[in-house]
Amino acid sequence: MEQTLKIYFTSDVHGYFYPTTYGDLKRKDLGLFSFARDFKKDENTLVIDGGDILQGSAFAYYCRQKSGSPQAIVDIMNDCGYDYYTLGNHDFNYGMDYQNAYIEAHHGACVCQNVVDEAGRACHPYVIHTLGNGLRVGIVGIVTDYVNVWERKENLAGICITDPFEAAKEALLHLKKEVDITLCIYHGGFECDLKTGERLQKTTENVGYRICKELDFDILLTGHQHMSVDGQYVHGTYVVQPLENAKEYHYLEAERTKDGLVVRSEKRVADGANAVGALCEKYAAEEERVQSWLDQPIGHLSRALLPGEKAEMALHGSPIADFLNRIQLHFSGAQLSAVGLANEIAGFRSEVSVRDIIATYPYPNTLIVCRISGKQLKQVMERSAEYFAVATDGTVQVAESFLVPKVEHYNYDYYMGAAYEIDPAAPVGNRIKNLTYQGKTVTETDSFTLCLNNYRYSGAGGYEVYTECELVREINTEMVELILEYFKENPYVEV
Repeated sequence: MEQTLKIYFTSDVHGYFYPTTYGDLKRKDLGLFSFARDFKKDENTLVIDGGDILQGSAFAYYCRQKSGSPQAIVDIMNDCGYDYYTLGNHDFNYGMDYQNAYIEAHHGACVCQNVVDEAGRACHPYVIHTLGNGLRVGIVGIVTDYVNVWERKENLAGICITDPFEAAKEALLHLKKEVDITLCIYHGGFECDLKTGERLQKTTENVGYRICKELDFDILLTGHQHMSVDGQYVHGTYVVQPLENAKEYHYLEAERTKDGLVVRSEKRVADGANAVGALCEKYAAEEERVQSWLDQPIGHLSRALLPGEKAEMALHGSPIADFLNRIQLHFSGAQLSAVGLANEIAGFRSEVSVRDIIATYPYPNTLIVCRISGKQLKQVMERSAEYFAVATDGTVQVAESFLVPKVEHYNYDYYMGAAYEIDPAAPVGNRIKNLTYQGKTVTETDSFTLCLNNYRYSGAGGYEVYTECELVREINTEMVELILEYFKENPYVEV
Protein backbone atom coordinates (compact mmCIF):
# COMPACT_ATOMS: atom_id res chain seq x y z
CA MET A 1 0.00 0.00 0.00
CA GLU A 2 1.32 3.45 -0.93
CA GLN A 3 1.56 5.88 1.99
CA THR A 4 2.21 9.62 1.81
CA LEU A 5 3.53 12.19 4.29
CA LYS A 6 2.59 15.79 3.50
CA ILE A 7 4.59 18.71 4.97
CA TYR A 8 4.12 22.48 5.04
CA PHE A 9 7.49 24.01 5.96
CA THR A 10 8.47 27.55 6.94
CA SER A 11 11.63 28.90 8.53
CA ASP A 12 13.09 32.22 9.66
CA VAL A 13 9.67 33.88 9.93
CA HIS A 14 11.21 36.37 12.39
CA GLY A 15 7.86 37.52 13.75
CA TYR A 16 6.49 38.61 10.36
CA PHE A 17 2.81 37.71 10.33
CA TYR A 18 1.06 40.59 8.57
CA PRO A 19 2.12 41.56 5.01
CA THR A 20 4.34 44.46 6.06
CA THR A 21 8.02 45.17 6.66
CA TYR A 22 6.97 47.87 9.18
CA GLY A 23 9.29 50.31 7.42
CA ASP A 24 6.18 51.82 5.82
CA LEU A 25 2.48 51.04 5.53
CA LYS A 26 2.61 49.44 2.08
CA ARG A 27 1.35 45.87 1.75
CA LYS A 28 4.16 43.48 0.82
CA ASP A 29 4.33 39.86 -0.32
CA LEU A 30 5.47 38.41 2.96
CA GLY A 31 4.14 37.46 6.38
CA LEU A 32 2.69 34.20 7.65
CA PHE A 33 -0.90 35.38 7.21
CA SER A 34 -0.22 35.71 3.48
CA PHE A 35 -0.44 31.93 3.11
CA ALA A 36 -1.23 30.27 6.47
CA ARG A 37 -4.82 29.60 5.50
CA ASP A 38 -3.49 27.45 2.65
CA PHE A 39 -2.24 24.88 5.20
CA LYS A 40 -4.63 21.95 4.83
CA LYS A 41 -4.35 19.75 7.89
CA ASP A 42 -5.24 16.07 8.15
CA GLU A 43 -3.85 13.06 10.00
CA ASN A 44 -1.15 12.56 7.37
CA THR A 45 0.04 16.18 7.29
CA LEU A 46 2.63 18.01 9.41
CA VAL A 47 3.15 21.77 9.64
CA ILE A 48 6.78 22.42 10.58
CA ASP A 49 8.90 25.52 11.32
CA GLY A 50 12.68 25.75 11.19
CA GLY A 51 13.25 28.36 13.90
CA ASP A 52 13.95 32.08 14.31
CA ILE A 53 10.41 33.12 15.15
CA LEU A 54 10.82 35.22 18.32
CA GLN A 55 13.01 38.04 17.01
CA GLY A 56 13.22 40.23 13.92
CA SER A 57 10.07 42.22 13.18
CA ALA A 58 8.63 45.24 14.95
CA PHE A 59 5.78 42.96 16.04
CA ALA A 60 8.27 40.62 17.71
CA TYR A 61 10.15 43.53 19.28
CA TYR A 62 6.90 44.96 20.65
CA CYS A 63 6.02 41.61 22.23
CA ARG A 64 9.38 41.51 24.00
CA GLN A 65 9.83 45.12 25.03
CA LYS A 66 6.27 46.32 25.55
CA SER A 67 4.21 43.23 26.35
CA GLY A 68 7.07 41.33 27.96
CA SER A 69 5.63 38.07 26.68
CA PRO A 70 5.73 35.90 23.53
CA GLN A 71 2.07 34.98 24.03
CA ALA A 72 0.78 36.71 20.89
CA ILE A 73 3.45 34.96 18.81
CA VAL A 74 2.76 31.52 20.24
CA ASP A 75 -0.99 32.00 19.87
CA ILE A 76 -0.48 32.73 16.17
CA MET A 77 1.71 29.65 15.70
CA ASN A 78 -0.92 27.53 17.44
CA ASP A 79 -3.69 28.96 15.29
CA CYS A 80 -1.64 28.20 12.19
CA GLY A 81 -1.49 24.56 13.25
CA TYR A 82 2.25 24.00 13.71
CA ASP A 83 3.01 20.46 14.83
CA TYR A 84 6.81 20.58 15.17
CA TYR A 85 9.53 23.21 15.24
CA THR A 86 13.16 23.60 16.08
CA LEU A 87 14.92 26.58 17.63
CA GLY A 88 16.86 29.17 15.66
CA ASN A 89 19.85 31.15 16.89
CA HIS A 90 17.69 34.27 17.31
CA ASP A 91 15.24 32.37 19.50
CA PHE A 92 17.88 32.63 22.25
CA ASN A 93 18.24 36.44 21.99
CA TYR A 94 15.84 37.22 24.82
CA GLY A 95 17.00 34.57 27.27
CA MET A 96 15.75 31.20 28.47
CA ASP A 97 12.74 32.46 30.44
CA TYR A 98 11.28 34.07 27.33
CA GLN A 99 12.09 31.04 25.17
CA ASN A 100 10.64 28.63 27.73
CA ALA A 101 7.43 30.67 27.94
CA TYR A 102 7.08 30.22 24.19
CA ILE A 103 7.81 26.49 24.28
CA GLU A 104 5.47 25.80 27.22
CA ALA A 105 2.52 27.53 25.54
CA HIS A 106 3.13 26.00 22.10
CA HIS A 107 0.74 23.20 21.15
CA GLY A 108 3.38 21.74 18.85
CA ALA A 109 6.51 19.91 19.96
CA CYS A 110 9.97 21.47 20.04
CA VAL A 111 12.72 19.21 18.70
CA CYS A 112 16.28 20.47 19.12
CA GLN A 113 18.61 17.58 19.87
CA ASN A 114 21.77 19.60 20.47
CA VAL A 115 20.31 21.85 23.16
CA VAL A 116 21.28 19.96 26.30
CA ASP A 117 20.97 20.60 30.02
CA GLU A 118 23.84 20.72 32.50
CA ALA A 119 23.72 16.92 32.81
CA GLY A 120 24.14 16.56 29.04
CA ARG A 121 20.56 15.41 28.38
CA ALA A 122 18.71 16.68 25.31
CA CYS A 123 16.16 19.30 26.38
CA HIS A 124 14.06 18.76 23.24
CA PRO A 125 14.76 15.21 21.99
CA TYR A 126 13.66 13.60 18.76
CA VAL A 127 10.09 12.40 18.30
CA ILE A 128 8.52 9.45 16.49
CA HIS A 129 5.24 10.56 14.93
CA THR A 130 2.86 7.95 13.54
CA LEU A 131 0.59 9.22 10.77
CA GLY A 132 -2.99 8.13 10.29
CA ASN A 133 -1.88 5.95 7.39
CA GLY A 134 0.56 4.11 9.64
CA LEU A 135 3.81 5.76 8.45
CA ARG A 136 6.24 6.27 11.31
CA VAL A 137 8.22 9.50 10.94
CA GLY A 138 11.34 10.12 13.02
CA ILE A 139 11.78 13.87 13.55
CA VAL A 140 15.08 15.37 14.77
CA GLY A 141 15.79 19.07 15.24
CA ILE A 142 19.19 20.77 15.49
CA VAL A 143 20.45 24.38 15.57
CA THR A 144 23.80 25.80 14.47
CA ASP A 145 26.20 25.69 17.39
CA TYR A 146 27.41 29.18 16.49
CA VAL A 147 24.77 30.22 19.00
CA ASN A 148 27.63 29.70 21.47
CA VAL A 149 29.71 32.27 19.59
CA TRP A 150 27.04 34.91 19.05
CA GLU A 151 24.83 34.77 22.13
CA ARG A 152 25.42 36.44 25.48
CA LYS A 153 26.27 33.86 28.12
CA GLU A 154 23.45 34.94 30.43
CA ASN A 155 20.96 34.09 27.69
CA LEU A 156 22.13 30.48 27.67
CA ALA A 157 21.84 29.89 31.41
CA GLY A 158 21.42 26.23 32.29
CA ILE A 159 21.94 24.86 28.77
CA CYS A 160 24.67 24.11 26.28
CA ILE A 161 24.55 23.96 22.48
CA THR A 162 26.53 20.95 21.31
CA ASP A 163 27.78 19.95 17.86
CA PRO A 164 24.65 19.69 15.66
CA PHE A 165 26.16 17.11 13.30
CA GLU A 166 27.07 14.73 16.12
CA ALA A 167 23.69 15.21 17.80
CA ALA A 168 21.86 14.44 14.55
CA LYS A 169 24.11 11.45 13.87
CA GLU A 170 23.44 9.91 17.28
CA ALA A 171 19.68 10.49 17.04
CA LEU A 172 19.61 8.96 13.57
CA LEU A 173 21.27 5.77 14.86
CA HIS A 174 18.44 5.32 17.35
CA LEU A 175 15.70 6.20 14.87
CA LYS A 176 16.61 4.23 11.76
CA LYS A 177 15.37 0.90 13.05
CA GLU A 178 12.18 2.37 14.47
CA VAL A 179 10.70 4.47 11.65
CA ASP A 180 9.79 4.50 7.96
CA ILE A 181 10.97 8.07 7.24
CA THR A 182 13.77 10.03 8.89
CA LEU A 183 13.44 13.83 8.88
CA CYS A 184 15.85 16.43 10.23
CA ILE A 185 14.87 20.07 10.84
CA TYR A 186 18.14 22.00 10.78
CA HIS A 187 18.40 25.67 11.65
CA GLY A 188 21.46 25.97 9.52
CA GLY A 189 22.23 25.91 5.84
CA PHE A 190 24.76 24.70 3.32
CA GLU A 191 28.49 25.28 3.38
CA CYS A 192 28.94 23.98 -0.17
CA ASP A 193 27.56 24.62 -3.63
CA LEU A 194 24.81 22.00 -3.96
CA LYS A 195 25.60 21.25 -7.61
CA THR A 196 29.39 21.06 -7.52
CA GLY A 197 30.13 20.36 -3.87
CA GLU A 198 32.62 23.26 -3.84
CA ARG A 199 33.22 24.52 -0.30
CA LEU A 200 31.94 28.12 0.00
CA GLN A 201 32.45 28.71 3.72
CA LYS A 202 35.47 27.99 5.88
CA THR A 203 33.54 27.94 9.17
CA THR A 204 31.21 25.27 10.56
CA GLU A 205 28.30 27.69 10.99
CA ASN A 206 26.46 25.71 8.30
CA VAL A 207 26.98 21.96 7.84
CA GLY A 208 23.95 21.00 5.75
CA TYR A 209 26.03 19.56 2.91
CA ARG A 210 28.04 17.45 5.32
CA ILE A 211 24.82 16.11 6.85
CA CYS A 212 23.64 15.04 3.40
CA LYS A 213 26.99 13.52 2.45
CA GLU A 214 27.81 11.64 5.66
CA LEU A 215 24.40 10.87 7.16
CA ASP A 216 21.40 9.41 5.40
CA PHE A 217 18.32 11.27 6.52
CA ASP A 218 15.50 10.95 4.03
CA ILE A 219 14.56 14.64 4.32
CA LEU A 220 16.55 17.67 5.53
CA LEU A 221 14.55 20.87 6.11
CA THR A 222 16.99 23.79 6.40
CA GLY A 223 16.93 27.48 7.27
CA HIS A 224 19.13 30.23 8.71
CA GLN A 225 20.74 31.38 5.46
CA HIS A 226 17.65 33.25 4.21
CA MET A 227 18.06 31.80 0.75
CA SER A 228 15.58 29.88 -1.34
CA VAL A 229 16.63 26.29 -2.07
CA ASP A 230 14.28 24.39 -4.36
CA GLY A 231 13.56 20.79 -3.49
CA GLN A 232 16.35 18.49 -4.68
CA TYR A 233 18.31 15.41 -3.74
CA VAL A 234 21.80 15.94 -2.30
CA HIS A 235 23.67 12.66 -1.80
CA GLY A 236 20.33 10.89 -1.50
CA THR A 237 18.78 13.30 1.03
CA TYR A 238 15.94 15.52 -0.13
CA VAL A 239 16.54 19.16 0.90
CA VAL A 240 14.66 22.47 0.83
CA GLN A 241 15.07 25.94 2.32
CA PRO A 242 12.58 28.84 2.26
CA LEU A 243 13.23 32.55 2.17
CA GLU A 244 13.02 34.58 5.36
CA ASN A 245 10.12 36.62 6.80
CA ALA A 246 7.49 34.20 5.45
CA LYS A 247 8.11 35.28 1.86
CA GLU A 248 7.51 31.67 0.84
CA TYR A 249 6.93 28.17 2.15
CA HIS A 250 7.63 24.71 0.79
CA TYR A 251 5.01 22.00 0.40
CA LEU A 252 6.45 18.48 0.34
CA GLU A 253 5.01 15.05 -0.31
CA ALA A 254 7.00 11.98 0.66
CA GLU A 255 5.50 8.81 -0.72
CA ARG A 256 6.55 5.37 0.50
CA THR A 257 6.10 2.87 -2.32
CA LYS A 258 7.22 -0.70 -2.85
CA ASP A 259 10.27 0.70 -4.67
CA GLY A 260 11.26 3.07 -1.84
CA LEU A 261 10.66 6.66 -0.77
CA VAL A 262 9.91 9.30 -3.39
CA VAL A 263 9.90 12.96 -2.32
CA ARG A 264 8.67 15.90 -4.36
CA SER A 265 8.00 19.48 -3.39
CA GLU A 266 6.64 22.80 -4.55
CA LYS A 267 7.75 26.26 -3.51
CA ARG A 268 4.86 28.63 -2.92
CA VAL A 269 5.44 32.36 -2.57
CA ALA A 270 3.54 34.72 -0.31
CA ASP A 271 0.77 36.90 -1.70
CA GLY A 272 0.14 39.89 0.55
CA ALA A 273 -3.33 40.31 -0.91
CA ASN A 274 -4.15 36.88 0.52
CA ALA A 275 -3.64 38.13 4.10
CA VAL A 276 -7.31 38.43 4.97
CA GLY A 277 -9.79 36.47 7.02
CA ALA A 278 -10.14 35.17 10.55
CA LEU A 279 -6.46 35.10 11.48
CA CYS A 280 -5.84 38.69 10.43
CA GLU A 281 -8.96 39.83 12.22
CA LYS A 282 -8.16 37.94 15.43
CA TYR A 283 -4.84 39.74 15.94
CA ALA A 284 -5.83 43.07 14.41
CA ALA A 285 -5.96 44.84 17.78
CA GLU A 286 -2.42 43.70 18.62
CA GLU A 287 -1.19 44.79 15.20
CA GLU A 288 -2.85 48.18 15.61
CA ARG A 289 -1.06 48.65 18.95
CA VAL A 290 2.24 47.86 17.24
CA GLN A 291 1.55 50.28 14.37
CA SER A 292 0.48 53.04 16.76
CA TRP A 293 3.62 52.59 18.81
CA LEU A 294 5.78 52.67 15.68
CA ASP A 295 4.32 56.01 14.59
CA GLN A 296 5.23 57.75 17.82
CA PRO A 297 7.54 60.70 17.01
CA ILE A 298 10.72 60.65 19.06
CA GLY A 299 12.99 63.30 17.58
CA HIS A 300 14.03 65.45 14.65
CA LEU A 301 16.99 65.38 12.29
CA SER A 302 18.11 68.42 10.33
CA ARG A 303 17.74 66.29 7.18
CA ALA A 304 16.58 62.79 6.31
CA LEU A 305 19.13 59.97 6.25
CA LEU A 306 18.05 57.55 3.55
CA PRO A 307 19.82 54.46 2.19
CA GLY A 308 21.53 54.35 -1.18
CA GLU A 309 22.94 51.60 -3.36
CA LYS A 310 24.96 49.12 -1.26
CA ALA A 311 28.36 49.37 -2.93
CA GLU A 312 28.04 53.13 -3.25
CA MET A 313 27.29 53.58 0.45
CA ALA A 314 30.15 51.31 1.45
CA LEU A 315 32.66 52.98 -0.86
CA HIS A 316 31.82 56.62 -0.14
CA GLY A 317 30.35 56.42 3.35
CA SER A 318 26.81 56.28 4.69
CA PRO A 319 25.20 59.05 6.77
CA ILE A 320 23.07 56.33 8.39
CA ALA A 321 26.17 54.47 9.54
CA ASP A 322 27.74 57.77 10.61
CA PHE A 323 24.73 58.53 12.78
CA LEU A 324 24.78 55.10 14.43
CA ASN A 325 28.51 55.40 15.04
CA ARG A 326 27.92 58.83 16.54
CA ILE A 327 25.45 57.30 19.00
CA GLN A 328 27.85 54.47 19.88
CA LEU A 329 30.63 56.97 20.60
CA HIS A 330 28.25 59.09 22.67
CA PHE A 331 27.31 56.27 25.03
CA SER A 332 30.65 54.48 25.09
CA GLY A 333 33.16 57.29 25.31
CA ALA A 334 35.44 55.22 23.06
CA GLN A 335 37.94 56.73 20.66
CA LEU A 336 36.70 54.70 17.68
CA SER A 337 33.46 53.05 16.61
CA ALA A 338 32.46 50.41 14.07
CA VAL A 339 28.97 49.56 12.85
CA GLY A 340 27.44 47.37 10.15
CA LEU A 341 24.07 47.95 8.49
CA ALA A 342 21.37 45.32 8.07
CA ASN A 343 20.70 43.88 4.63
CA GLU A 344 17.49 45.90 4.43
CA ILE A 345 17.26 49.30 6.11
CA ALA A 346 14.64 52.06 5.94
CA GLY A 347 16.83 54.91 7.13
CA PHE A 348 15.67 57.91 9.16
CA ARG A 349 13.20 60.52 8.04
CA SER A 350 13.71 64.06 9.32
CA GLU A 351 10.79 63.54 11.70
CA VAL A 352 12.07 60.39 13.35
CA SER A 353 9.63 57.78 14.64
CA VAL A 354 10.08 54.47 16.43
CA ARG A 355 9.30 52.90 13.04
CA ASP A 356 12.45 54.40 11.54
CA ILE A 357 14.61 52.96 14.29
CA ILE A 358 13.16 49.44 14.28
CA ALA A 359 13.29 49.28 10.49
CA THR A 360 16.88 50.47 10.40
CA TYR A 361 18.36 48.63 13.38
CA PRO A 362 16.45 45.31 13.64
CA TYR A 363 18.95 43.47 15.85
CA PRO A 364 18.92 42.98 19.64
CA ASN A 365 22.62 43.83 19.88
CA THR A 366 24.28 45.39 22.89
CA LEU A 367 27.57 47.30 22.82
CA ILE A 368 31.12 46.38 23.77
CA VAL A 369 34.14 48.60 24.28
CA CYS A 370 37.41 46.79 23.60
CA ARG A 371 41.07 47.76 23.37
CA ILE A 372 42.52 47.34 19.90
CA SER A 373 46.04 47.85 18.59
CA GLY A 374 46.90 49.69 15.41
CA LYS A 375 47.80 46.37 13.79
CA GLN A 376 44.48 44.81 14.76
CA LEU A 377 42.56 47.88 13.61
CA LYS A 378 44.15 47.59 10.18
CA GLN A 379 43.25 43.88 10.08
CA VAL A 380 39.54 44.40 10.80
CA MET A 381 39.38 47.26 8.31
CA GLU A 382 40.97 45.02 5.69
CA ARG A 383 38.29 42.41 6.38
CA SER A 384 35.63 45.06 5.70
CA ALA A 385 37.43 46.11 2.52
CA GLU A 386 37.05 42.57 1.14
CA TYR A 387 33.45 43.67 0.46
CA PHE A 388 34.47 45.20 -2.87
CA ALA A 389 35.10 43.76 -6.30
CA VAL A 390 36.03 45.67 -9.47
CA ALA A 391 34.21 44.67 -12.64
CA THR A 392 35.90 44.50 -16.04
CA ASP A 393 34.41 47.89 -16.93
CA GLY A 394 36.01 49.42 -13.84
CA THR A 395 32.84 49.80 -11.76
CA VAL A 396 33.01 48.88 -8.09
CA GLN A 397 30.50 46.29 -6.93
CA VAL A 398 29.84 43.95 -4.02
CA ALA A 399 32.12 40.91 -3.89
CA GLU A 400 30.47 37.56 -4.54
CA SER A 401 31.69 36.25 -1.16
CA PHE A 402 29.27 38.69 0.53
CA LEU A 403 26.37 37.50 -1.64
CA VAL A 404 26.82 33.71 -1.94
CA PRO A 405 25.79 31.41 -0.34
CA LYS A 406 24.14 34.03 1.89
CA VAL A 407 23.62 37.77 1.43
CA GLU A 408 25.79 39.40 4.10
CA HIS A 409 25.86 43.16 3.59
CA TYR A 410 25.78 43.38 7.39
CA ASN A 411 29.35 42.05 7.49
CA TYR A 412 30.70 45.28 5.98
CA ASP A 413 31.60 47.69 8.78
CA TYR A 414 31.80 51.48 8.71
CA TYR A 415 34.35 53.10 11.02
CA MET A 416 34.36 56.44 12.82
CA GLY A 417 37.12 58.23 14.71
CA ALA A 418 39.95 57.39 12.33
CA ALA A 419 40.58 58.64 8.79
CA TYR A 420 41.32 56.12 6.07
CA GLU A 421 41.04 55.44 2.39
CA ILE A 422 39.99 52.25 0.56
CA ASP A 423 41.49 51.12 -2.73
CA PRO A 424 39.04 48.45 -3.98
CA ALA A 425 41.33 47.53 -6.87
CA ALA A 426 44.25 46.65 -4.59
CA PRO A 427 44.84 43.03 -3.52
CA VAL A 428 42.75 41.74 -0.62
CA GLY A 429 44.60 42.48 2.61
CA ASN A 430 46.23 45.61 1.23
CA ARG A 431 43.30 47.90 0.50
CA ILE A 432 43.36 50.25 3.50
CA LYS A 433 45.53 53.30 2.81
CA ASN A 434 46.57 56.38 4.80
CA LEU A 435 45.11 55.25 8.13
CA THR A 436 45.45 58.09 10.61
CA TYR A 437 44.14 59.09 14.02
CA GLN A 438 43.91 62.79 14.84
CA GLY A 439 46.21 63.56 11.94
CA LYS A 440 48.92 61.05 12.89
CA THR A 441 49.70 57.84 11.02
CA VAL A 442 48.49 54.81 12.92
CA THR A 443 51.34 52.44 13.80
CA GLU A 444 51.05 48.76 14.68
CA THR A 445 51.77 49.39 18.35
CA ASP A 446 49.24 52.21 18.83
CA SER A 447 46.37 51.42 21.18
CA PHE A 448 42.75 52.58 20.97
CA THR A 449 39.39 51.95 22.59
CA LEU A 450 36.80 50.87 20.05
CA CYS A 451 33.02 50.47 20.41
CA LEU A 452 31.22 47.75 18.48
CA ASN A 453 28.27 45.41 18.99
CA ASN A 454 28.45 42.14 20.89
CA TYR A 455 27.83 40.09 17.72
CA ARG A 456 30.90 41.50 16.01
CA TYR A 457 33.04 41.27 19.15
CA SER A 458 32.39 37.50 19.10
CA GLY A 459 34.44 37.38 15.89
CA ALA A 460 31.42 36.72 13.70
CA GLY A 461 31.55 37.60 10.01
CA GLY A 462 35.25 36.93 9.56
CA TYR A 463 36.39 39.34 12.30
CA GLU A 464 38.16 36.75 14.48
CA VAL A 465 40.74 39.40 15.42
CA TYR A 466 38.25 40.90 17.87
CA THR A 467 38.40 37.78 20.04
CA GLU A 468 42.01 38.75 20.82
CA CYS A 469 41.05 42.28 21.91
CA GLU A 470 40.83 43.07 25.62
CA LEU A 471 37.31 43.77 26.92
CA VAL A 472 37.15 47.22 28.49
CA ARG A 473 33.45 47.43 29.32
CA GLU A 474 30.03 46.14 28.35
CA ILE A 475 26.97 48.33 27.79
CA ASN A 476 24.12 45.90 28.48
CA THR A 477 21.40 48.00 26.88
CA GLU A 478 20.12 47.08 23.44
CA MET A 479 21.15 49.47 20.68
CA VAL A 480 17.52 50.28 19.84
CA GLU A 481 17.03 51.51 23.41
CA LEU A 482 20.20 53.60 23.14
CA ILE A 483 18.97 55.24 19.94
CA LEU A 484 15.69 56.11 21.67
CA GLU A 485 17.64 57.46 24.65
CA TYR A 486 19.84 59.55 22.37
CA PHE A 487 16.80 61.34 21.00
CA LYS A 488 15.49 61.92 24.50
CA GLU A 489 18.74 63.68 25.29
CA ASN A 490 18.89 65.40 21.88
CA PRO A 491 15.37 66.07 20.53
CA TYR A 492 16.86 68.00 17.59
CA VAL A 493 19.97 66.58 15.92
CA GLU A 494 22.05 68.51 13.44
CA VAL A 495 23.40 66.10 10.82
